[in-house]
Amino acid sequence: MRSAPRGLAPLLAALAAIGPFSIDTYLPAFPAIGRGLGASPVAVQQTLTAYLVPFAFMMLWHGALADAFGRRRVLLWAYGLYAASSLFCALAGSIEMLWFGRALQGLSAGAGLVVGRAIVRDVLDGPAAQRLMAHIGMMFAVAPAVAPVLGGWVQAFFGWHAVFVFLALYGFALVAAMWRYLPETLPRQLRQPLRPLPLLRAYAEVFSHRGFLALALALALNFNGFFIYVLSAPAFLIGHLGVSPQGFLWLFGPAMLGMIAGNFLAARLAGEVSSARTVGLGFGVMTIAAALNIAINAAMAPQLPWSVLPVALYVVGMALAMPTLSIRILDLFPQRRGLISSCQGVTQTGINAVTASVLAPLAWGSTLALAMAMAFFLAVGLGAFALRPSHRLAAEAVAHEQQQQQR
Repeated sequence: MRSAPRGLAPLLAALAAIGPFSIDTYLPAFPAIGRGLGASPVAVQQTLTAYLVPFAFMMLWHGALADAFGRRRVLLWAYGLYAASSLFCALAGSIEMLWFGRALQGLSAGAGLVVGRAIVRDVLDGPAAQRLMAHIGMMFAVAPAVAPVLGGWVQAFFGWHAVFVFLALYGFALVAAMWRYLPETLPRQLRQPLRPLPLLRAYAEVFSHRGFLALALALALNFNGFFIYVLSAPAFLIGHLGVSPQGFLWLFGPAMLGMIAGNFLAARLAGEVSSARTVGLGFGVMTIAAALNIAINAAMAPQLPWSVLPVALYVVGMALAMPTLSIRILDLFPQRRGLISSCQGVTQTGINAVTASVLAPLAWGSTLALAMAMAFFLAVGLGAFALRPSHRLAAEAVAHEQQQQQR
């Protein structure tokens, strides 16, 4: 049985965590950014969209580039650019400059999430891959809880510019760690050339694959049931619950514990319980949480801790299902794990961008509206998952792909 290199899980978790750090760290600084740059709350909110749209677009290419040039090289270049663009954001003197800097961050920040998933399947398979994915998720879970709290204190003591200086230092630290500890996991003989027509055919094949669409939409929509709270955190915590900018841990702390608990369960169940039962259990927990969330917010005024507990329970179910769904997606196209990871990422991030720019502002007016939005995302995600091909057909498709790869 293959084993992962020592230290691979925390390194991949740190790479993936750049995403929530890029979003959550500066959320408490929104009012200060608006005052400092003379920008409206809506204009400051659009810095999220400026980040997420390029993030989603570049996700299409991180995996294909990693399939062609190797995992390590792509990650080193991406996070060098991320560190430089974070410094640009720190020096921004207008909201337009901040939009541009955030767009540069978005172009590079998604590489760790996309390429990291491919690295997991490069080195492990089956239950071992599910366990490694879950262990990464447990460590990754700390980021959404720590990032806004850290960002709030950095902003309070040093100003909002210092938040982006911190992100730049994080980027440079990742480059140094990868240079020292990250091995190349994709042998040269398995790399895919970047020829335009075969690449376009591969993208078309993935995005027209029924199994991919069902699983990727389920993952993305499940996540958005929680992510709408992340995007609405200033309105939800400060506006509705009366929390200070330094008190964002009220949301992100329980969510972190839920993420750790869900991934812990996923790791324990790997190899002991079928993947179908694991995913079904995850959906069951999310359904209970969404129903409880609506009931609480319909019956009582917003208050701590009741307004945040259903969100934490939802995250348990989301995290329980996520490793299995991710591995299933990667196994659909074994010869192009980077590319299909890109396609999964762009599906999720595209939905994230729509949520950030359109749906979150519509839902953050009340805690009940946020609860209804969570239930909506879950219902549509469950519907997408129900449309997946049968397990037998999916297994035959994987076998076919493996035969094609051997030829």
